[in-house]
Amino acid sequence: MFETIAIVGATGAVGGIIRKLLAERKFPHKQIRFLASKRSAGTTIEFAGKTYTVEEMTPEAFRGIDLAIGSTPDPVAKEFVPWAKEAGCVVVDESGFWRMDPTVPLVIPEVNPEAAFTHQGVIASPNCSTTQMVQSLKPLHDAGRVRRVIVSTYQATSGAGVEGQRELIEASRAALDDQAHQAKTFAHSIAFNLIPQIGSHKQDGYTSEEIKMVLETRKILGDESIQVCPTCVRVPVSNCHSESILVETERKITAEEARELFAATPGLKVVDDLANGQYPMPNNCDGDDTTFIGRIREDLSCENGLAFWCVSDNLRKGAATNAVQIAELLTRNAAAV
Repeated sequence: MFETIAIVGATGAVGGIIRKLLAERKFPHKQIRFLASKRSAGTTIEFAGKTYTVEEMTPEAFRGIDLAIGSTPDPVAKEFVPWAKEAGCVVVDESGFWRMDPTVPLVIPEVNPEAAFTHQGVIASPNCSTTQMVQSLKPLHDAGRVRRVIVSTYQATSGAGVEGQRELIEASRAALDDQAHQAKTFAHSIAFNLIPQIGSHKQDGYTSEEIKMVLETRKILGDESIQVCPTCVRVPVSNCHSESILVETERKITAEEARELFAATPGLKVVDDLANGQYPMPNNCDGDDTTFIGRIREDLSCENGLAFWCVSDNLRKGAATNAVQIAELLTRNAAAV
């Protein structure tokens, strides 16, 4: 058991879900501390029926902490993770800063749990859009080896934090009232609109969010040969990311076999009855830790192609839940030693 644990970025949206999950899942610990920016230090938060004072995140704050789960912007993670390591603290990091560091394992517990045990003080949790896609690719890769993936994401405004969700409401209200609204969180108005750019321009016409999906997929599955062509789109949905995924495998996998593979995979749930209008939608997946799969069908344009639809709560499995599951992996492994 990690005797003293901490949540870094405890006052944020994902930090709040991490607090809730740790309490619900009765994560073993003797003491818990909550760290955040200087602006939030001194405020109070509730955890498991008790009130705690938020501490400022400083190098000294990590002394005596055995495990920290961090949900912070990349620049903050760049700064605090070395502090934590220096203090002898193991970090499960939600940010994007450490994911592609060759010394840092990138882990989805249902996909590559063994990687967590190779850590050198830091374990990274993947990008939310990568997580749900790789969860669905794993059983296909094991059964028929994935060669190529074409994915279009439909990403909720919660992916940009509370400010993104707030802007969706404000922009929509302004549009309905025929009033002007100045976009702040997004580059364009999100009201009744689609924005085919998430992240900054990165390379060859792809955005940073798209390149993350390429590189992280290969690292998690341990296969640099997998070809990924992503297009990431922000949509006027409050929460839950959706993805249209087309996979080409070396060995043909029929739609029927794919349904069986998905259904047998922990963390996945098949909802696939087109005739009766049953398939995953954000409204039905919000607040759930499961990744949902539907619209499973064979590709009409490719002999070994398979198409399907994937929806997951990006704040939970795409962020908070995955991080907590990694921490649970470490706890179980320590208990088994």
